[in-house]
Amino acid sequence: MAKLTFQGGVHPYEGKELSQDFPSKDLLPGKQLIYPLSQHIGAPAKPIVAKGDRVLRGQKIAEAAGFVSANIHSSVSGVVKAIEPRMMAGGAKVESIVIENDEEYEEVSFEPLATPLSETSGEDILKRIQEAGIVGMGGAGFPANVKLSPKEPEKIDTIIANCSECEPYLTSDYRRMVEETKKLVAGMRVVLHLFPQARGVFGVEDNKPEAVRAISECIEQEERMEVAVLKTKYPQGGERTLIYAVTGRQINSSMLPADVGCIVHNVDTLVAIYRAIYEGKPLIEGMVTVTGDAIANPGNFRVHLGMMATDLLEAAGGYKEQPEKVIIGGSMMGRATATLDIPVHKTFSSILALSKDAVAANEPGNCIRCGRCATVCPGRIIPQKAAVAAAHGDKEAFVRLNGMECCECGCCSYICPAKRHLTHTIGAMRKQVLADRRKK
Repeated sequence: MAKLTFQGGVHPYEGKELSQDFPSKDLLPGKQLIYPLSQHIGAPAKPIVAKGDRVLRGQKIAEAAGFVSANIHSSVSGVVKAIEPRMMAGGAKVESIVIENDEEYEEVSFEPLATPLSETSGEDILKRIQEAGIVGMGGAGFPANVKLSPKEPEKIDTIIANCSECEPYLTSDYRRMVEETKKLVAGMRVVLHLFPQARGVFGVEDNKPEAVRAISECIEQEERMEVAVLKTKYPQGGERTLIYAVTGRQINSSMLPADVGCIVHNVDTLVAIYRAIYEGKPLIEGMVTVTGDAIANPGNFRVHLGMMATDLLEAAGGYKEQPEKVIIGGSMMGRATATLDIPVHKTFSSILALSKDAVAANEPGNCIRCGRCATVCPGRIIPQKAAVAAAHGDKEAFVRLNGMECCECGCCSYICPAKRHLTHTIGAMRKQVLADRRKK
């Protein structure tokens, strides 16, 4: 079977052996849970509960405040203690609903799909997905019902399940693939029902043979589904690189996957869609990897959204040595954090604790014009030139050099022998250009 891939990319240390072979564990939260109103792309959700209200597990506590927004539900039963700003990963404070867990886990009445999928309208499916508050759980947090409502649905011919999990250390998607294969495939079946002309492709990197086998066996009777084995290379799971590897089609920063007939969903998102349709459950649970060489017992945990990251760390045995760096997410695109007194939210994928801070240990030097950054860039730009324009505040030159095509994957910074902070510099300028465009 051919191994599909893209141009550029790097091969960082994977670190997946620390946690991938251990079955996931169910984890109950502590007494306090925090639900940020901004845990998705778009407008913050609007609270529909007040301090002192008692809520049930699965109850909607905040509703979407716009077309691009998402509902939020409580993952426990308990009492609303406050609606106030709370810290998120990255250091920003976000208006949040604070709930005190009564540890009874009393649930609302969930409403599973009452009719066969084949007899269910697409409108009903989209409504259920929207009501469940499902967003892209691969990192972006884009509302799933919006992604599944393209302007020209008849042109969608490929639904891609992003099963690559190319980010180093992360293994939660892998555990989903091998432990909940049927739910993953059922989620794909729901999406394919919305697009009758489309095929479903599970894009899995070749460093996950057990996942390839499990999914392949599960879809043997599915005429519209297939597995695409991808070459293990970072950032294979990026939306643009994945689409190119699977279909050979190219998109840029001004395009959406739907513009080339594709829709891409993360593993966790498809499982959440399965639960919303077949079980009637909103998005209140997730799978999180806790790993790194400073963690006592790395593993994957099934968690209640809103629980504190400190509870996750405790469940993994805490630190076996004091880490120099703790990252929320993977080592390439994750964000360093100074505290774990933060909540697990919809796009929270991992706690990575490293005994050494490799970035801080290397002072950036002068560019030696080696060209390695351009060789590995999946966006096919010259990061060194874009970074120089960004450092000088030259927005026009930055745009002219295609700096906006950067996906901030970190490949250029990783490969740079001078240890220059190329990704950070380019990313900061991209945000400024985007802000200027919004003002206009």
